[in-house]
Amino acid sequence: MENIVSASVLGCDLARLGAEADRAAKAGAKWLHFDVMDGLFVNNISLGIPLLSSVRKHTDMFVDTHLMICDPIRYIDAFADAGSDNITFHVEAAKDAAAVIEKIHSRGIAAGISVKPGTPVAEIKPYIGLVDLVLVMTVEPGFGGQGFIKDTLQKIKQCRALIDDSGRNIRLEVDGGINAETALRCRQAGADTFVSGTYLFNSEDISAAVKNIIG
Repeated sequence: MENIVSASVLGCDLARLGAEADRAAKAGAKWLHFDVMDGLFVNNISLGIPLLSSVRKHTDMFVDTHLMICDPIRYIDAFADAGSDNITFHVEAAKDAAAVIEKIHSRGIAAGISVKPGTPVAEIKPYIGLVDLVLVMTVEPGFGGQGFIKDTLQKIKQCRALIDDSGRNIRLEVDGGINAETALRCRQAGADTFVSGTYLFNSEDISAAVKNIIG
């Protein structure tokens, strides 16, 4: 599977979001990563539906929406209507993860499931046959610019094994502290999709940054 970069808008100049998305696309990033935080599931509040609707009008990039919110099934329709191409939710936040996946798929878009650094991979094993993407958080979710947690490399390897054993075409995404060095370690552990914000948008040469990430 092709290695790709999902450019996190949390790391860009939000006052120039359309131009920043265009800059990322021209640099070779395939996806645009849109983080949604509710202040409850994580201790921060971030981007919402109106902003996603606005950026959707200014880019043809695949919009990779990451819901860090409680009871995510409540907002699947709203984020699908706003233009998400994929919606990833946290297994820790869902009362019925299978129902959330079914709801996402009912909107004709891809479904992802995510685990925090401290959550055992066993928690997502029942859903490997249903999802299109697995997201391993390599930092504690809630804030951009954090340092990569090295212990999550083992979790990436475990998810890679689950995906390979399933025989399904599932992307393995990593998010948190991703730069040239950590991306290499994640690639070696089995990841193929890399969320990067701070490293990407703060680079003097964003095209080189993308190449450094995907190898």
